[in-house]
Amino acid sequence: MPVILITGASSGIGAALAQHYAAPGTTLVLNARGAERLEAVAALCRGKGATVETRALDVRDRDGVRAWIAEVDARSGLDLVIANAGVNGGHPQGGLETEETAFLVLDVNLMGALNVALPTVARMAERGRGQVALISSLAAYAPLPDAPAYSGTKAALLAHGLALREKLAPQGVRMNVVCPGYVKTAMGADYEGWRPLEMSAEAAAARIAKGLARDEAVIAFPAALAAAARGAALIPESWRRLGMRGFSFRMSERQQR
Repeated sequence: MPVILITGASSGIGAALAQHYAAPGTTLVLNARGAERLEAVAALCRGKGATVETRALDVRDRDGVRAWIAEVDARSGLDLVIANAGVNGGHPQGGLETEETAFLVLDVNLMGALNVALPTVARMAERGRGQVALISSLAAYAPLPDAPAYSGTKAALLAHGLALREKLAPQGVRMNVVCPGYVKTAMGADYEGWRPLEMSAEAAAARIAKGLARDEAVIAFPAALAAAARGAALIPESWRRLGMRGFSFRMSERQQR
């Protein structure tokens, strides 16, 4: 009877993951800032037979998140934790990202994810089992000039996750990093620009779940875009800059997923 915790579960990839895993015998622990949308997702999951509990909590609240993780794990024993909550970066007019925006993105995407992951892996390491997934992005490989803070946080999650994976493996804990391409979500809709090989949140959730079941170190998709993003680091900088021009965009609005 697996116990799965997902942050940022009120919409997008988080909501799709919750519904993908929802089944009789599964306990879902779902988190987001907005209680109303979160409860709507929880109701859908309960309709599939899952046992669901919710917690409206900002992942930037380090003490609150640590206490919540400890309480849930002590009571239920967490099997899988997916640190998914995140926000966009960028600038509405395509200009230079503001300092305020950059630090918000850093606090939510990087510090918020680690606020969830680090106390979790410590507890899992003590008992010798468990799995944690960090939701990064293909922007970790090919930074987007119009979203420097977003790209930076996703690159940091990739590096941190892979480093932790090596330390945690001997202790029976699996660490995975997920690097999606473009996904049709409310947050993704804020990007006004070219979105090649975009997929549905449901398709993304299925690919993530498959990769986690296989314990893939990095779950990067779609394959063609992932190969191009990884290859961008191997070509001359002038070529990379030229290629990235096609991925320029503007932000219509920033939302948390």
